[in-house]
Parts: sequence; structure tokens; C-alpha cells
Amino acid sequence: MAKTEPKNEQTGRFAYDGLDRIIHEKARLGVLTSLAAHPKGLVFGDLKQMCALTDGNLSRHLQVLEEAGLIDIEKGYDRNRPQTVCRITSHGRRRYLDYLTVLEQVVQDAARAAKADVTPVRFRHFKMV
Repeated sequence: MAKTEPKNEQTGRFAYDGLDRIIHEKARLGVLTSLAAHPKGLVFGDLKQMCALTDGNLSRHLQVLEEAGLIDIEKGYDRNRPQTVCRITSHGRRRYLDYLTVLEQVVQDAARAAKADVTPVRFRHFKMV
């Protein structure tokens, strides 16, 4: 029979399970932040510029976000020119806001740790024999 470790308030305290891997990637976080700030959506070119990504890189990240149900991609035409508009979904907005709540906890924990008076472990002086 395997022994289980006793649980205390410190067990897994800094695990941050809510840091969603899909959102946590830098480029996808930028895309979702941009789309959250523009609920009517953004044209591909504008989103590309805002996030400083290449066409291919943005396309790949959009594909991942769309497959996860976080965004909708609408392809159409504007004055006979192809246009792709990206929008955050209501599910995507909820997951994004949940992610931000966990990220705020990370920042608070880091700030508390930085303020804590942590005395470094000092080596004891040993007599040489």
C-alpha cells in the first residue's frame, strides 16, 4: 500500500493549474488580449500588426485558438477583396478572464515573496582538525 503525503496549506500552492497552456503562450495571449479589447473583432492584417507576428505565425496561432473554441474566424470580402475577421467567443472570453484571475494570483504571490524577509542560509563555521 502506498503512503500518501499529509496535505497542508503549502501542498501545490504554486502549481497554478489555471494557467491554461493554450492561452499562456505569448503570441496567443497577445491575440486574445487584442480580441478581448475589440469585441467586434479585428481584421487579420490589423491583428498581425498589433501582435507583431508574421502571416504564417498568426495563422497557426489562430488555428489553435479556433480549434479550442476561443475565437471565431470569418472569411469574406470587403470591396471585392478577401478579408478575414477574428472575434473572441463568449467561451473564449470566460476562459481568458479565468486565466487572468490565476495570473493575478501569480503576481500577488510573487510580490509577497519579494517582500518577505528571507534570510539566506549561512554556512556554519567548522573548526578544522
